[in-house]
Amino acid sequence: MIKQLAFCLYPVSDISQARHFYENVLGLKLSHNFQDQWLEYDIDGFTLAICAADEQHQPGKHGPVIALEVQDIQSMASQLNSKGVAFVKDVSSTPVCHIAVISDPAGNELILHQKMI
Repeated sequence: MIKQLAFCLYPVSDISQARHFYENVLGLKLSHNFQDQWLEYDIDGFTLAICAADEQHQPGKHGPVIALEVQDIQSMASQLNSKGVAFVKDVSSTPVCHIAVISDPAGNELILHQKMI
């Protein structure tokens, strides 16, 4: 029986560049660092794992995409724009949420998501 999601893995081509992005641009706090080849960020009980790319794990558009819940998507988008983050899709609205899609330096996509109240 599956109890919960354990982690989501994003491979990257440059681990130090990725660490800078996830910590200094997105503001995540590093929870584990395994030999500078595997970084973990705890997000409310869920682990986002960043690993150095290898033959089995390649960065880019062919892997999973996670959605990060944000409090104020317009403010977050403005902050990320000012930091030069690449937007795959600008902020848009659906009947239930606001979303935007950004790209990390390795080409992995991340969805920014804000539920409508």
